[in-house]
Amino acid sequence: MSIITLLIFLLPFCLLNLSTNNIFVTGHCLGHQQSLLLHLRNNLIFNPTKSKKLIHWNQSDDCCEWTGVTCNKGHVIGLDLSQESISRGTDHLSSLFKLQYLQSLNLAHNDFHSEIPPEFKKLKSLRHLNLSNAGFEGQIPIEISFLTKLETLDLSNTVTSKHGLNGVFPENIFQIPSLQVLDVSYNPSLHGSLPNFPSQSSLYNFNLSHTNFSGPLPESIDNLKQLSKLDLSNCQFRGTLPYSMSNLTQLVHLDLSYNNFTGPIPSFSKSKAMVVLSLNHNHFTGTVPSTHFEGLTNLISIDLGDNSFDGRVPSSLSRLQSLQHLMLYYNKFDGVLDEFPNASVSSLEMLDLSGNNFEGPIPMSVFQLKRLRLLYLSKNKFNGTLQLGAIGRLQNLSSLDLAHNNLSVDARIDDASTFPSLKTLWLGSCNLRAFPEFLRNKSSLLYLDLSSNHIEGTIPNWIWKFDSMVILNVSYNFLTDFEGPFQNLTSNLFKLDLHSNSLQGPAPTFLKNAIYLDYSSNNFSSINFVDIANHIPFLYFLSLSNNSFHGKIHESFCNISDLRALDLSHNRFKGLIPMCLTGSSKLRLLNLGGNKLDGYISDTFSTSCSLSWKTLMLDEDKGGRFGHLYFNLYDDFNPVNFITAIVDLSSELQIELAKVIASEPTLIIDHIISHVFEEGVGVRTYEDSVTIVNKGRQLNLVKILTAFTSLDFSSNSLEGPIPEELMNLTALHALNLSQNTFSGSIPSSLGNLKHLESLDLSENSLSGEIPTELAELSFLAVMNLSYNHLVGKIPTGTQIQTFEGDSFVGNEGLCGPPLTQNCDGGRKKLSPPASETPDSDTKGSIEWNILSVELGFTFGFGIYIFPLIFLKRWRMWYSNHVENILCKIVPQLDFVYVHRVGQNYRIMRWNPY
Repeated sequence: MSIITLLIFLLPFCLLNLSTNNIFVTGHCLGHQQSLLLHLRNNLIFNPTKSKKLIHWNQSDDCCEWTGVTCNKGHVIGLDLSQESISRGTDHLSSLFKLQYLQSLNLAHNDFHSEIPPEFKKLKSLRHLNLSNAGFEGQIPIEISFLTKLETLDLSNTVTSKHGLNGVFPENIFQIPSLQVLDVSYNPSLHGSLPNFPSQSSLYNFNLSHTNFSGPLPESIDNLKQLSKLDLSNCQFRGTLPYSMSNLTQLVHLDLSYNNFTGPIPSFSKSKAMVVLSLNHNHFTGTVPSTHFEGLTNLISIDLGDNSFDGRVPSSLSRLQSLQHLMLYYNKFDGVLDEFPNASVSSLEMLDLSGNNFEGPIPMSVFQLKRLRLLYLSKNKFNGTLQLGAIGRLQNLSSLDLAHNNLSVDARIDDASTFPSLKTLWLGSCNLRAFPEFLRNKSSLLYLDLSSNHIEGTIPNWIWKFDSMVILNVSYNFLTDFEGPFQNLTSNLFKLDLHSNSLQGPAPTFLKNAIYLDYSSNNFSSINFVDIANHIPFLYFLSLSNNSFHGKIHESFCNISDLRALDLSHNRFKGLIPMCLTGSSKLRLLNLGGNKLDGYISDTFSTSCSLSWKTLMLDEDKGGRFGHLYFNLYDDFNPVNFITAIVDLSSELQIELAKVIASEPTLIIDHIISHVFEEGVGVRTYEDSVTIVNKGRQLNLVKILTAFTSLDFSSNSLEGPIPEELMNLTALHALNLSQNTFSGSIPSSLGNLKHLESLDLSENSLSGEIPTELAELSFLAVMNLSYNHLVGKIPTGTQIQTFEGDSFVGNEGLCGPPLTQNCDGGRKKLSPPASETPDSDTKGSIEWNILSVELGFTFGFGIYIFPLIFLKRWRMWYSNHVENILCKIVPQLDFVYVHRVGQNYRIMRWNPY
C-alpha cells in the first residue's frame, strides 16, 4: 500500500479523533462552572417574556450548550447576557467574579441602575468587556485599569439610567498596553483630559464623543500608530491641533466636530486611507492649503463647516473623484468659485457652501453634478440671474438653498418633469415677485422658504394642500389676504411664519399640527380665541404681536397645554391680565407690552417659572459664540440631528413627522435639520427685542446681539445686598442697578464680569470701600458709583481712576483722585486753566457798557429767582404748579414716584399709551 493510499485510508479516523477532541474542548461543562452560572441566574431579576438566554438555562443540560455561554475545556470563557432585561443591581453578581477563566463579558442593553463594581478586577483573564447601554451610573472604578489583558472596553451610552457614568475618567486605563478599542461615548457627565499616550499603544478605535472631556490634544497622540478611528465629537476639547496628527497614517475616520479647537489644521495628506474627516463646529482659523488633502483618493466625506477658515477653497477637494460630501458652510472662504473638473462623472451628493463670502456667478459645472441630492449656496455674494430650470435637470436633487445672495432667480418653469425629487427649497431674498407656479404640483415638499421677496397680493389656496409640508415661511413680503375660505383646509404644517406682511382679517387657525405660528407685524384684527386650544392643541409658540387685535385677552390661551411662548404685544388689548397666564408652569415667555391693559399683575407666578439666565452665563472665552441673544423654549435643546430635534414633540407628532420623512436618507435629513438651525433662530428658540440704556445711550434692539447682553433693574425699589448670583452672568456687557435701595458693599466678585462695558450702581445705599477687583474689568468704558455711602480711598493705579469725578460724587466718605477731596482731609488746590492765567505784560480790561446791561438783568431777575433758589417752600410751590400746568397741556405726560437716596420723589415721564 502506498503512503498516499495509507493517508487517505487513515484520514477519516484522524478527522473523527480531531472532532472528538474538539467536543471535549468546547463541551462537558465542569460542575463548579455550571453551579456558578446557575447561582448567577437565580440571583438576577430579568423579564422572562423577553429573555432569550437566561430563561433556557437549567441543570439538566450541559452549561457549555446554553445560549450566551462559550467554553474551553469545560471552563466558561465567554458570557453574553446582552438584551436580557436584567434589572437587579450588581451587588448580586458575586458568582460572576468567580469565573476566573472568563475572557469575554457582554452585559450590554440591560438596566442595572447601579455603579460598576470594582470586583471586575478579579477577572484577570478578561479581554473584552461590554457594559454599553446597561444602565450603569456613577464613577468608573480605577480597578478596571488592573485588567492588563483587556483589548476592548465599551462603556458607551449609559444614559439609559438617570445620570449615566460621571466623574473623572481614570487615566490609567489609557496605559493598558493591550487595549485596542475604547468607547465611552454618550456619557455627558463623564469628564477628564487626555494624558500622554505610551509609545507602544495598541489603540486603533478610540471614541469619547458626547462626553465632557476637555483640554488640549497631547503632542504624543502620534504614538497611537495603529489608530484607525478617532471620534472626539461633542466634547469640550480646546487648543490647537498638534502637528503630530499628520503622522497618523492609518486613520480612516476622524471626527473632532462640536468642540472648541482653534488655530490652523495640520496636513492629512499622509493618511491615505482616510474616508471620513469631520472638523465642523469649532473655531479653526486661517487658510487651508490645497496640499493638506492631496492624494486622499479614498475620502468620501469632509466637513469643515462652522469655523473661521478663510481664503480660497482648496482646489484639491474638487479633484477628489471619490468625494460624496463636501461641507464648507459658515466659514470665511471667499473669491470666485472654481469650476468642478469632470463634473459629469463626479460622485458628489451633498455640497454645502452656505454662509461664506463667495462672489461672482455660480459655476455652471455645479449644475452638471448629476448625483447631487443636496445643494446649499445661501448667504454668499453670488450674483447674476439664475434660471431655476437649469437646476431642475438634476434628477436626484431633493434639497436646494439659494437664499440671501445677490441673485435674481427666474422661477418660471414650464417643464413639469423638473425637480422630480424636490423636498426642501429655500428661495428667500431671491427677488421673486410671485409664488412659483411649478411648485403647485410638487406634492412631496417638506420645507418651503419664500421669505424676504417682493411677492404681493393673495396667498394662493394650493399652498395649504401639501400633505407632507411641515414648514412654510413667507415672511417679509407684501401679502395682503388669502385666497378662498379656511373652512375646508386641513394643512399638516408644523411651522408657519407669516410675519411682516400686510395680511388682514381673521388669522388662520386651521393648522391642526401646528407647533409654531408667527403672525406678528401684520394687520390681523381677529382670531378664534374661544376654541383656539382645540384647533391648534400642540402649539408651543404663538406671536400675534404688532397687529390690530382688540378686546380682552381670552383665557382660552391657558388651555393650550404645551404653550411655551405667547407674544401679544403692541395691539389694542384691554382689561385685566388673565391670572391663569401668570400661573402657567410651562410658559416661558409672556409679552403683553404696548397694549391698554389695566388692573394689577398677579403675584401667583408658578414656582417652576424659568427665565433666560443660562444664556447670560455663557462665557465668550469658553465656547460662547458671537451672535444674537436667544433662549431655548425647552431645556438642553441641542438639535444636531432629527432625533434630538423632535425629542420634545408629542408622541403623535413624532410619529406623524417620522412617516413624512421616512423615504429620505438619514444623513440628508440630519443635515437639513442642522441647516434649519444654522440659518438663525429655529423653532425651539426665541430672539427677544428690548430697549436698554448702555453707556448713557438708549438703544432699541430688535435682535439682541450678545455684545449688548444687558441687565437693567434700574428705577425700582429693590433693596438688600446686590445678589451674588448676578456675578455668575459672565456674558453681561452692561449692568444697571441704579436708582434702587441696594445696601451693603459692592461685591468683589464683580471682577468675574470681565466682558462688562457699562456699570451703573448710582443712587443706592451701598457702603464700604470700592473693591480693587473692578480693575480687572478691562473693557469697562462707563462707570457710575455716585450717590451712595461709599468710603475710603478710590483705588489707585487702576482703570477706575480714568473716569471723571461725576462717577463718584455724592459719596462723602470717598477721597482721592479723580475727586478733589484728598484722603488727608483737605482739598486739592486747583490751578487756573492756562488760557485764564494772567500774563505779566497784559493788564485786565472791563467792557463797562456790556457789564451794566448784565448787572441790570441779573439784579432784576434775581428779585424773582433768588427766593426760588434759597427758599425750599417757594421752590417746591413753583415746581409743582409748573408740572401741573404741563400735565394739563400735554396729556401724554404723567407723574410717577421713585425712591432715590432714601427719599421718595415725584417725577414726570412721557407715557405714549
